[in-house]
Amino acid sequence: MDLSDLARSIHTRLDAKNAAREQALPAARRSIRASANAIRAIHRLEFDAARALIGESRASLEEGLAAVRDHADIRHAGYLQDAQKEYAEANLTMALVTGEELPGPTDLDVEDAAYLGGMSDAIGEGRRRLLDLLRGGRVAQAEELLDSMEEMFGVLVAMDYPDAITMNLRRATDVSRSLIEKTRGDLSISVVQKDLRDALDRHAAALRDDR
Repeated sequence: MDLSDLARSIHTRLDAKNAAREQALPAARRSIRASANAIRAIHRLEFDAARALIGESRASLEEGLAAVRDHADIRHAGYLQDAQKEYAEANLTMALVTGEELPGPTDLDVEDAAYLGGMSDAIGEGRRRLLDLLRGGRVAQAEELLDSMEEMFGVLVAMDYPDAITMNLRRATDVSRSLIEKTRGDLSISVVQKDLRDALDRHAAALRDDR
């Protein structure tokens, strides 16, 4: 039995699959790198630069997804889902820091599991921003940010599905819970310290007025 034709047809299909992978993998890496740089720019409050980097991330993500459009097994191999997660995290972090409305997975055109993973990571970025606010004495803004983080956490804990469906969201949710508890404690201490400083300032002002 001559299997040469069979071998050639398999080679053709596998060559196409490998070519798609070789195009999608670096595109996913570029998307992840741009998203990470966008988050760093957000924390520096360089929002124009962050938005440009988010745009770069989106373009690379679309390039990767287009490359594997005809190869579902490669499309769901994981690295493009990771890129979507990082892209979602960058967008959600931007919304948290700027006070804008949080975009949904449909707005970002990402898969639900990747979006939820990005949301859990954005809670950690929210904590970082909140600590910056506390160091600057902006307690009221920190309280608003914590409220938003807790609303996001409420979404995560409502997702009671197997990890195979949610990209191991359960563990990420546990990490988010711990971060929020620590952040709540940090904020409580800052509120007490602020109240004490205000009381001392009022006392000092009253002493000056009595002289």
